[in-house]
Amino acid sequence: MLGRGCRIRPHRLQNQIISSWKVQRLPILPRSRDNSPLPRYTTKSAKMSTFETSPVNIALCEGITQDELFTFPAFKSWHERLSNSLALQASSEHPFHSDPYHLRSIKIQAVDRWGKRIGFIKISSKITNEAGESLPGDIFLRGPSVGMMVIVQPEDVMKPDEERWVVMTVQPRAASGSLAFVELPAGMVDDGTFKGAAAKEIEEELGWTIPADELTNLSELAIGDEANKEGEVLPRAMFPSAGGCDEFVQIFLHEKKISREELKKTTGKLTGLRDDGEKITLKLVKLEDLWKEGARDSKALTAWALYDGLKRTGKL
Repeated sequence: MLGRGCRIRPHRLQNQIISSWKVQRLPILPRSRDNSPLPRYTTKSAKMSTFETSPVNIALCEGITQDELFTFPAFKSWHERLSNSLALQASSEHPFHSDPYHLRSIKIQAVDRWGKRIGFIKISSKITNEAGESLPGDIFLRGPSVGMMVIVQPEDVMKPDEERWVVMTVQPRAASGSLAFVELPAGMVDDGTFKGAAAKEIEEELGWTIPADELTNLSELAIGDEANKEGEVLPRAMFPSAGGCDEFVQIFLHEKKISREELKKTTGKLTGLRDDGEKITLKLVKLEDLWKEGARDSKALTAWALYDGLKRTGKL
């Protein structure tokens, strides 16, 4: 605890790093009354089949058209879910029925592209009721992903519950500030199926070709069909950051017997699409230690919890 008059001195190394930064001055943008930059927007009043009856004002930033926005899968799927949930307020039993929330506007703040293709979109949506109360609406749209829990066991082990290893990846993750982040193999779902995306990522990151029909969807086993029969219709998946991101992740399982020699070669193996900048090293973790070895990774913790729960309840 700091006493009165104590001063916190920045670490010397931190000062050296900050003083070595080179800041490039960007062109000055128009600024608002509160002195914040104003990006260039084109404002339109638009209707979509997923919108409510009243038009929603959409402000497009430079670099994206209305058609591109409306056909971006992550935007479409997010809007369908939100519209469905807002419509449920019509029920007298809904907690917001007396003063329901409505989507008033959407501002597109930034667009990231991979070549010509849209990768991510940052939006600010205005969702308010008649009393002027609002819901948090700043959202990073990126779409769904998959996480793979691959459990391997040496061929000479006879008992199914002995010596089981989970294959994890170690790779740079700039958003975490780490050059050696330990996590389950994962990948985004582009235009294909969740199982297809999982099989593809296993091949790219682990180097193993596994048919999609040999993968078990742990998320769907845990979240049954009945979950969406009444009320909100959400993906049967885990949302790692629902406070500000639309991403949802389905966890898949594959169990595999391998030789002792292959087991030994797996740890430290370099994989990934090296030409695309992926620098992945494989790491084997005992299944019983996954909860602590993967404690920083939401996919690993989810996989561990789902696997344990489904085993205990006889669903796996």
